[in-house]
Amino acid sequence: MVQQVTSGIKISVETNFEGSFYKNYKIQYAFGYTITIENQSKDAVQLNTRHWEILDALNNIEIVDGDGVIGKKPVLKPGESHTYSSGCLLTSPFGAMQGYYSMVNFSTTKKFDVAIPLFKLSAPFAIN
Repeated sequence: MVQQVTSGIKISVETNFEGSFYKNYKIQYAFGYTITIENQSKDAVQLNTRHWEILDALNNIEIVDGDGVIGKKPVLKPGESHTYSSGCLLTSPFGAMQGYYSMVNFSTTKKFDVAIPLFKLSAPFAIN
């Protein structure tokens, strides 16, 4: 598990390899990840957007920006957490992801970014 705290918001990430398959004559490697966002601050916050940088072993980078996480913009009061699972496809059995969530503090109305720490994606059969 990878963890990081930014401005009182703790991000925890767990990953797993889902399998591989062929799509358009190219092999794809499927990875899943579960993220827990925990509010350790004293103020209520809301997650508004996400930004991802997805890297594969061939140094290809895919940028993904969007609203919320899996269709939700969770509001977290102090001490609360939100957990969700998602996934990605890579063209290699190794890769990594990192990014940030853009959030707003309800007490100060200020927007701030929370770092999603770099986490590695690797198929177990490719590890020596």
